[in-house]
Amino acid sequence: MLTLRRTRLAWALVLPTLLVVLLVAGYPLAQVFYWSFYKVDIAFVEKPKFIGFENYLYLLRDPEFRLALWNTLRFTVVSVGLETLLGLAIALVIHSNFRGRGLVRTAILIPWAIPTVVSAQMWKWMLNDVYGVVNVLGVKLGLLSQKMAFLARPDLLLPSIIAVDVWKTTPFMALLLLAGLQLIPEELYEAASIDGPSRWQQFWTITLPLLTPALAVALIFRTLDALRVFDVIFVMAGVNPSTKSLAIYNRQTLIDFQDLGYGSAVSVAILLLIFAFVLLYVRSVGKEVMR
Repeated sequence: MLTLRRTRLAWALVLPTLLVVLLVAGYPLAQVFYWSFYKVDIAFVEKPKFIGFENYLYLLRDPEFRLALWNTLRFTVVSVGLETLLGLAIALVIHSNFRGRGLVRTAILIPWAIPTVVSAQMWKWMLNDVYGVVNVLGVKLGLLSQKMAFLARPDLLLPSIIAVDVWKTTPFMALLLLAGLQLIPEELYEAASIDGPSRWQQFWTITLPLLTPALAVALIFRTLDALRVFDVIFVMAGVNPSTKSLAIYNRQTLIDFQDLGYGSAVSVAILLLIFAFVLLYVRSVGKEVMR
């Protein structure tokens, strides 16, 4: 009887939140699925025409969509990989005891605290080939033979954007991994020190296995965020084909081309891509994290 009453109380407390989520997120999501089966041009006042799966079939043949997908995957793999490695290194450093540790922990969060649009515009100015501080200092210090147009060269544009994203988001990864490091009991290292293993051996046998749940959570959150990247690329490169992400292509289809039907199909494709990644994550490391 007591269990039943607690269950009813739990549902009573959760139900208002579920209703709000259903209204705020569920209805727009259902509308996106609905319009993806129609031909709807916002620029012309015409009755929507049901075309079934034609939007999705065209999606498979669309070279711009494939290019945007490739750009998004490249950005995600490289940026998340670098942020994970650098975030782990920073977390290990600030987890150790040294004077001024609190100040260092606060300082590394500054890039993450700056809004993405602001930091992207700031780096766009800094990378300018005429007055950008990166080029000026690079030439003066001998790191660059001449000023380089980082944001005008197709071979340097995406790496430059990835570098800005790594600078911006690495503190987020370091913060999550630092929380995982603080959950590892110090007694394990004290016991391991009796056998005389090196710091490197302790890292591989103690730190990394016990940090896996936190690492997996940080990795999934950052990857999901990278798969729908929009702001940093749009501010620094606009709709440049060499860097156009799925989110930017979706915005271009909906706003610039005013094609509600095909734009909704692109939105559904992005959702399915993220869902597939989440499903893969749950099947591979989800059980380990839930322990």
